[in-house]
Amino acid sequence: MPSLVVIGAQWGDEGKGKLVDYLTANADYSVRFQGGNNAGHTLVVDGKKTKLSLIPSGILREECTCLIGAGVVVDPSHFLKEVDELAAVGVDTSTGRLVIDREAHLVMPYHQAVDRAREIARGKDAIGTTGRGIGPAYEDRARRCGVRFADLLALDDLKPRLEKIVDERNRYLKAILESDEQVDFSELWANLTDVATRVAPYIGNVGVSVDKALRRGKQVVFEGAQGTLLDQSFGTVPFVTSSHTTAGAVSIGTGIGPRLLDHVLGVAKAYTTRVGAGPFPTELDDEIGNYLGEKGNEFGTVTGRQRRCGWFDAVAMRRSVRLNGFDSLALTKLDVLSGLEKLKICVRYTLDGEFTEDVPAVASELERVKPEYIELSGWEEDISGITKWHKLPDAARLYIS
Repeated sequence: MPSLVVIGAQWGDEGKGKLVDYLTANADYSVRFQGGNNAGHTLVVDGKKTKLSLIPSGILREECTCLIGAGVVVDPSHFLKEVDELAAVGVDTSTGRLVIDREAHLVMPYHQAVDRAREIARGKDAIGTTGRGIGPAYEDRARRCGVRFADLLALDDLKPRLEKIVDERNRYLKAILESDEQVDFSELWANLTDVATRVAPYIGNVGVSVDKALRRGKQVVFEGAQGTLLDQSFGTVPFVTSSHTTAGAVSIGTGIGPRLLDHVLGVAKAYTTRVGAGPFPTELDDEIGNYLGEKGNEFGTVTGRQRRCGWFDAVAMRRSVRLNGFDSLALTKLDVLSGLEKLKICVRYTLDGEFTEDVPAVASELERVKPEYIELSGWEEDISGITKWHKLPDAARLYIS
């Protein structure tokens, strides 16, 4: 299959980076199509740990070209930091194999200032944003006032427009968000002009590159960030990210037609986790939840925050299947469940005594649903080294089925 889309089927952190790294062993291109450096993935190759949040996971494969599509919002300073860190350990980050789409938007310092100020203003109602400016950057894209990488190639045209944007954002920070934080334009401009010099060689036309590659029969892996249940439209609003995290975002996030996509692979944990605030019907606030968190090393790559843990949610998974049209599903961290005497799977919700056909759209209703479970026997064996279906314990095979 020339093109393969890898999508998180839950609330993120499903192990997409590991899957993409594995799949890009035979790929020609690895492509990010949404999100920003608010999404992280940790790769462990030959015992060496690499943490990435912008550069596609395929960067560790020498024959793989890595592309960052127009649907991604990019903090250029963070991008260069990842480039330098990878280069320091011998990874090829030359401009020939790493490209940022000219139409991708930049995350600017005023985006980060607004992000932080809003979370402080929300107080106990904070939604758990990472504070990296991703949401405000997407807002500016929608308002048609964002800065794109193509603008870095025309700085004389950008400067007067950017002065007005910074002035407006500073007034917003002070008058509306009541924040003391202000962005100094001179400092921002000096940094941006320096960054532009380094970033310019990486700027290209990702849509054209991907389209040509697929029409030549090249192998392309599209890498999603976050998870389906955090989608801007179809996730657990307002506790969601600021981009579309489903398979449909590939086309608009890279600039190619949807008919060029061949296979959609969903990635899910054998249980469920969530970072930050928001409803979580199967959450386990008990010893089992702690067991899953400790054994599964459930801490965010970007934020370091401990993930909330719960039983596998088949209701939410059915929604993910519908939204993405999965052709197949990769189940990760099954070995974390070893040692539990009983396992549960949520098969449906009730809300105010009535069964719900789908995940409720209103967060307060999702908070009130009662999950209905089936219970299965667990297994004691360590299955972390098993690679064949028939060698799994009977209980593990029944659980997967």
